[in-house]
Order: sequence, then C-alpha cells, then structure tokens
Amino acid sequence: MARLVALLLLLVAAAAPGARGFYLPGSYPHKYNPGEPLNVKVNSLTSIDTEIPFSYYSLPFCTPTDGVKDSAENLGELLMGDRIENSPYRFKMYTNESDVFLCRSPPLAPDTFSLLKKRIDEMYQVNLILDNLPAIRYTKKDDYFLRWTGYPVGIRVGVDYYVFNHLQFTVLVHKYEEANVARVMGAADATDVIPASGKDNGAGSSSGWMVVGFEVVPCSIKHNPEDVKSHKMYDRYPSKIKCDPTTVSMSIKENEPIVYTYEVNFVESDIKWPSRWDAYLKMEGAKVHWFSILNSLMVIAFLAGIVFVILLRTVRRDLTKYEELDSEAQAQMNEELSGWKLVVSDVFRAPSNPTLLCVMVGDGVQILGMAVVTILFAALGFMSPASRGTLITGMLFFYMILGILAGYAGVRVWKTIKCGDHSGWVGVSWRVACFFPGIAFLILTTLNFLLWGSQSTGAIPFSLFVVLILLWFCISVPLTLVGGFLGAKAPHIEYPVRTNQIPREIPPQKYPSWLLVLGAGTLPFGTLFIELFFIMSSIWMGRVYYVFGFLFIVLLLLVIVCAEVSLVLTYMHLCVEDWKWWWKSFFSSGSVAIYIFLYSINYLVFDLKSLSGPVSATLYIGYSLFMRSLPCFMNLVRYTH
Repeated sequence: MARLVALLLLLVAAAAPGARGFYLPGSYPHKYNPGEPLNVKVNSLTSIDTEIPFSYYSLPFCTPTDGVKDSAENLGELLMGDRIENSPYRFKMYTNESDVFLCRSPPLAPDTFSLLKKRIDEMYQVNLILDNLPAIRYTKKDDYFLRWTGYPVGIRVGVDYYVFNHLQFTVLVHKYEEANVARVMGAADATDVIPASGKDNGAGSSSGWMVVGFEVVPCSIKHNPEDVKSHKMYDRYPSKIKCDPTTVSMSIKENEPIVYTYEVNFVESDIKWPSRWDAYLKMEGAKVHWFSILNSLMVIAFLAGIVFVILLRTVRRDLTKYEELDSEAQAQMNEELSGWKLVVSDVFRAPSNPTLLCVMVGDGVQILGMAVVTILFAALGFMSPASRGTLITGMLFFYMILGILAGYAGVRVWKTIKCGDHSGWVGVSWRVACFFPGIAFLILTTLNFLLWGSQSTGAIPFSLFVVLILLWFCISVPLTLVGGFLGAKAPHIEYPVRTNQIPREIPPQKYPSWLLVLGAGTLPFGTLFIELFFIMSSIWMGRVYYVFGFLFIVLLLLVIVCAEVSLVLTYMHLCVEDWKWWWKSFFSSGSVAIYIFLYSINYLVFDLKSLSGPVSATLYIGYSLFMRSLPCFMNLVRYTH
C-alpha cells in the first residue's frame, strides 16, 4: 500500500518542472559505486509438487553472522507466503570473487537428514534476490534454453541424495547513464577504477553501476569438512573449485556436515535498466491471446445481433403499442396474445429471497470494480512483478474503498424491489459488508490451519489476521454503510408497467428451466478459458504472468458477454410465460463459475499430476473455490437490467 502512494507521488513529481522522469515497473534505478556492498536476500523455498512454501532457514543452510532478519515490505508479500530474509552471501559491486568459503554446517542430525531428503524428493527450489531481481537459471534442452527462477535444493540419483553446495553467480551490470561515468575493470579480487575524463572519482561523482541481471549456476562439489575446520566465513577455500553443473558429487549422509562455497563474477551488459525484467516477462503465446480475444468478439457479435432483434424490433415496438391501449382493449388483446406479452403485469413482481439477491448484487459490484481497477493499474505497470506483493495489496485496498459502491448498489436494488420503501437498508448494508468477506475469511482460516500444521511460511501469522479483521471492520464495513445510506437517499428505479395483485400461473414447461440456465454459462466460459489457462499456470506452475493488457480486454469482453447472455435468457423465459426471471437471470451468467471450478479440477488431474499429498490437494481445491466468486461479477450485469 505504501508503494502505491509512493508511485502516485512519483507521478506528481514527474509532472513538476525540471523533473527528469521515473521508471515503471518497480522503482527507480539504484546506482552502486565500485566496491559498494550488494545485499543478497533469500525468499521461501517453493515447489510445484506441493505448493506449500517453507522458510529458507528450515534447511541446514548457512546463516548470516549478524542473525536472520526479515525484509518483508508490504502486506501482499506476507499474504502470498513470501518470507524475504537476509542471507550470508556478500557481494561487492564489480569485484569478482572465487573459491569463497561460506560455512560448514553442523553434522546432519537424523531428523534434519530426513527433512533434507524429503525436500529434495519434493523438488523444492531455493529463491535468491539481488536488487529486487530473482536469481535466474538457464538449462539447455536440444537447441534452446529454458529459463527457471531459483535453483533446486538437490537431486536424487538412484538411492543417493546430492545437495547443491556451490553456487556460481553472474551479476550483469550496466553503466549508470550520466555524463561522467567511470570505466571499471574487474579482475580476480581487485578492482581498478579509471575516471572517464581524468577527473577525480570521488564520492560525489555520478559514475556507478546498475544491476540488470542475476544468474546462478548450482553445482554439487565434494568438499572435505576437515580442510575448513578452522576457516571463517568469507575465507578462501584451500583449493581451486571448478563448477561443473553436469556432474554431482556432494552426497549427503547422516551425522556428516555440508561445506558451502560460492563464487561471483560481474559482467558488463548492454541491457538497460528499464529492460532488466525482460528475461522474466518474455510473453509467450501472443497469438493465442489474440485468438482468445477474436473468439470472444465473435461470441459478442452473435449475441449482440440477437439482443438487437429482441430489444429494438420486437419488445420495444410491441410494448409501445400495448401501453397505448386502454384497459378494455388490453383485456381483449390479452386473449389473443401469447408469450412474454401475457406476463407484462407480472414481470416486476418481487423475487424470492430479495435480501440475498441484493447482497450478492452489492458484493458483485464491489468485486467487479476491484478487478477492473486492479487490472488497469497492473496493465499500466504499477503492480508488476518488480513491485513484489503490490498486486495483492492493491486488490485489498481497492476492495475496501469500493465498499461504498457495494452498499449503494445493494441498497438501491433493495429500494427498487420494495417500490421506493427503503426501510431495512441498514440490515442490507451489514449483510453486503459481511457476506463475501465472511465466506472468504472462513475458507482462509480453514486453509491456514492446514498450513500452520505443516509449519509453512504460507500460513498467515495471527497478528496479520488481526490486521485483516481491523481493516474489514474499521474501513470496509463503515464505507459500505455510507454507501447504503447514499443508496437509501437515491431515487428508486420506477417500473415502466403496473404489477397485478394476483400473480399469473406459470404453465408447465417442456424442459426444466435450470437446464437452460446451466448451459448458458458455456458462452462466458468460452470467452475466458484460454486466458484462464495462463493464469492457472502462473499461480501453480511458478510462471510469471504479466499480460495484464490482454487480461483487461478479456475482462471487459466477459462482462459484455454476461450481459448479453442474461438479456437473451431472460427474454426466452418470459416468452414461455415464466415471469420468475430475477434469480434465473442472475445464475444464467453466474453459472460460469461451475465451469471454472470443473476446469480447475481438470487442471489438477491433467496438468498438476505431480501435486502430492492430501494437504496440497486440499489447498488447491480451497483456493480454487475463490474463483466461484465470479457469479458475483455477474450481479452487476443483473443490476443493469
């Protein structure tokens, strides 16, 4: 949340006279002088096999001499399960170092030995961060390279387990682009600084270097623990270390220590600072995204033609003629009419469970507004992966602020159903403020108990739970009540026709109406299922999703398709004299959530075959239930009717 404010301030500063501009995404570049220390941080251990993150220091890795310190910057990082901490890896800008001894771990106790083997079997990855850039690893397959973030804890070969205890770092740097820059030459452990124009390279000089890349090559090298028994951290290892990633030799054994070493090389790169995230955000499958949008446009055009015929040629013309007749002529005409014309006086009869409908409409408006604003900001670069955690933080912020819109929409629909009577608006507002957040809180709490039991860093701390509850009741609920008050004061929507006191009997239907409602969800699902695959891959396969521009377009097309589906389905129900259209209109587009959940199960069975353990499967299904909030998105469509 703090970064959002900072970015807005940067916008104002950039517009000020004399401003030199700023960079998106992320923050502005950090200039490092030669020899200046670089802080390497560690994030949680992650695995696509379990989807349960664990602390880096839960395994027998080296710890910093000054102790482990948290480096979390915002609420979103904690909610995502990120536990960013300092590390013992110490770099100096443009200073190449080799054969650096890091530490010798204590002898592996039986429980530590078993845990390390378990993490290797579960394919856990170590995630390092330098200047906000995750460590990236390249592996060659045939004639092309694969990109990975992080590196594996170890590997199993037969019955033996090997750990990657030597890391070969490559830091890509680019000259700080100012008038007076220095030419820096790094060799071995020495660094020579030569001023560009013969001027003194003092502390006030504008020369320096920016980090534009961070690569790692893990190696498994057999070190003799006795050779470093008296060594201190950062001493030189007694012998030359040759890193060969194609071979492994450091097997782990119970009651034997592990020796960790590393080396770092700085390489000048042509990559400019604004482009340093391109290696992580390379968009693949652009044609597939465009195909998805084209497919959605075809569906919209087809439904728009139907809506055009219904509204402009049929309903509007016939309704105008019907309203021009007097009572006797209408009664005589009713004997000759069929279809929707027979239920004109029943179409605006109050639905069953009107309070629940108004609550879901209000929550849907709030969720849809949050989605539109968040994706728009993300498409503009304010919530990119470079700004870790800001996407979740922004979603929470916008959701709370838009509580005023939820209260207004829910109460105004309530007032319209009650024909102008706004009594009971406080109860409706309270239910709007507590319905969806209450369900989300219940699911999160249940899943959190599972994560607590697994001692995972993905578990939300109790203190953070208290913060979320305070945000809910101190910000979201009051704003929802304010919105409800405004909705109660706003004029209600007047119905264009009168409603009979005695409801008309609905004739027997040839087919159950729920079958038509259930089938209607296939059209909205066809609009988003391609983009849904990329989103699921980003969440569960550890891939970076950054095509928020495509996602914003798909979201707008989804809203249009849902509106058209609701209109067409409502007209079809009225044509068979079924005037109970309120809830059927709601679920006709909202039924897309069923298909999304079924797709989630399909993704679990066929794409996440490696997902292991009942806890992991329960977490996956629990988080997938949040996607069933999509019917709430359709409440706005129902409200527009």
